[in-house]
This record gives sequence, C-alpha cells and structure tokens, in this order.
Amino acid sequence: MTGLTRDDIRAAVTSGVMTEAQAAALVVLSEQRAGVRRHVDGLDEPFELFKGFNEIFIVVGLSILYLGYAGVTGLSVPGGTQGYILGMVYAVAGMGGVIGLARYFTLTRRMVAPSIALAVMFGLMAGQFGFAFAAMLDMNAPTALTTAAAIMAVLLSCYYLLFRVPFTVALIALSVFVTGFGTVVMGGRAPRSIEEFFVLSADGPFAVLTIVLGLIGLVIALAFDMSDPHRVTRRAASGFWLHVIAAPAIVNTVALTLFDTGSFPSQVALAGFIAVMAVFAVVIDRRSFLVSGVGYVVALAITVAEGQAFFIILALGAALVVLGAQWEVLRRTLMRALPRFPGKDRLPPYDILTRESLT
Repeated sequence: MTGLTRDDIRAAVTSGVMTEAQAAALVVLSEQRAGVRRHVDGLDEPFELFKGFNEIFIVVGLSILYLGYAGVTGLSVPGGTQGYILGMVYAVAGMGGVIGLARYFTLTRRMVAPSIALAVMFGLMAGQFGFAFAAMLDMNAPTALTTAAAIMAVLLSCYYLLFRVPFTVALIALSVFVTGFGTVVMGGRAPRSIEEFFVLSADGPFAVLTIVLGLIGLVIALAFDMSDPHRVTRRAASGFWLHVIAAPAIVNTVALTLFDTGSFPSQVALAGFIAVMAVFAVVIDRRSFLVSGVGYVVALAITVAEGQAFFIILALGAALVVLGAQWEVLRRTLMRALPRFPGKDRLPPYDILTRESLT
C-alpha cells in the first residue's frame, strides 16, 4: 500500500470503495505499525462542497426540477395554510421523490453537492408538510411556525439516519433553534427587537436560549469530532457543520452583549474572549469554529460599534493570518504544554513530525 495518503482514504470512503469503519481501522493499524501518531498528515479540516463541475450541473438540474414541481403543485413552505390536504400529499410525494433521488446520488454515486441540495429540498418539503399540518389544526402563526420547525427537525433527523449527509445536521440545528424560539413566543413572550436574541442584559429569555442552544450544539459537535479524531468519516464532517452553527450562537451573544455596554473594559473583555475562543479552536483543531464566530464579530463591529471597531477588525485580521500560517506549529506547542485532561487523547493528533505517507 505504498504512497497511500489520508486524502486517498477519504476519497475511497466517499466513492464507496471502503466503509467508514474500514477506513478508521486502516488508520489505526497504520499508527500501531508506526508506533506513534507522527505519521498522521491531518494538517487540515476536510471540507468539500463539490467534486467537479458535473455535480454543479446536476444541482442546477435538481433545483429546476424542484422549482417545476413547486410550480405545478403550488408547493411552497408558507403556502401550506391553504389546501392543507393537498399540501401534505404533495409534500409527502415530494419527500418520497427526494429519497429516491438520494438513493442514487448519495448512496450510489456518493456525490457531495447533489446530496446537499437534496437535503435542503427535503427540509423545505418537510416544512411544507408541517405548515399544512398546522393549517389543518387551525393554528395561529407562531404555533404553526413552531410546529413546522419541530416537524422539520424530526423528519430531517430521519433523513440523516438514512443517508448520513453531514450538511443535514446544520438544517436540523437551525430547525431546533426555530422550534425553541417559537416555543418561547407561544408562551406569550414576543421579542421587541432583534437584539433580544443576543443581548444577555435584555429583557426576556431569548439571548439565554440562544447561547444555551449554541452550547448544546457545541457539545454534540465535539462528540462527533471525538468519535473520529482522524477525520476520515462523515461524523467529522457532521461536526464541522455543527461548529458552523454553534459558534455564531455563542460568539454573537457574548460579543453583542459586550458591545452593548459601550465601555473600554467591555472592549478589553471582548478581546480576551476572542483570545480564549482562539485557544479553544486550536485545541479542538477546528478552524471552522473560529472563522464562523469571528465573522459574526466583524459584522457586529461594523454595524454596532463606532469608529474604534476598525481597530478591532484590524487586530482580528492580523491574528487570523498568523493563526492560519502557523496553526500546526501553534497547536503542537500548545497541546504539548497542556497537562492531560479528559478527552485529550481523543482529539486530532498534534505530534505531526513528518508528512510521510501511510505504509
């Protein structure tokens, strides 16, 4: 097996040549033969949206197919409030069609972009079914939205169990967020402004719910990561998408709360928080967590803070460039300096002394 690299193993899993369990076992066997983890070349996070232009071509076709089906049947997510029986029938038929297409494009062809597109379409049709079901029960708008989001979360979870498309977990997480917020609104507490979703000092439970759901998402993402520290299976990719959702929920809430005070100590506290978040991202070896979180901080700095915000943006940009250039060196140094803690040996390897191929 001379010259076999980690990219080759990922490609073999994606194309169906070997299973995820076989790939993980192969990596473990290679490490055992080497005696140390220094032969692992996991210097980056696996991230793939498409494998070639043919996948984009198919996505365009699937999108047109979905729009045609929506037009012929009158299918739309909010359109389920009228003709709810037909709405549910069309939604179920549409979800059945998506499952049939996914069996070919996801399970047989192992295509990335079409699998993502089909997951989105399934989610939209699940939402249509939820809205039609709510209309059948004559629910008011907040209750209908909450019900539709909850049904989306359940049906998307079933879809994930069937096809294991990593992007699906992001859709599930968003559905859970909407369900949580909708439940609070159903309890009689409607938000008066968008800031209530992120400012902890604001009245109401929305900001607390945002950060709690973000932390729950982070815990689940870490569970995915630690079940696949070598990142050769779809569990690691599922963790990636959960990090993308969880990080903004956590960072946005803390950052906007600190921005809202408008004082110099709050700016210092924000810088400290970003530094802690950067260290945490390096430890878990997730650039996606840091980028998605910092991206929201930059947006907030532009929209909420005043002139001094650009100094924050300048510092963040410089820090990200340095981190990106020296990520592996910084992580190896940091992880060696840290004492043993629960789960440290289940994080991605950090003693990468060479980039030798697996033999």
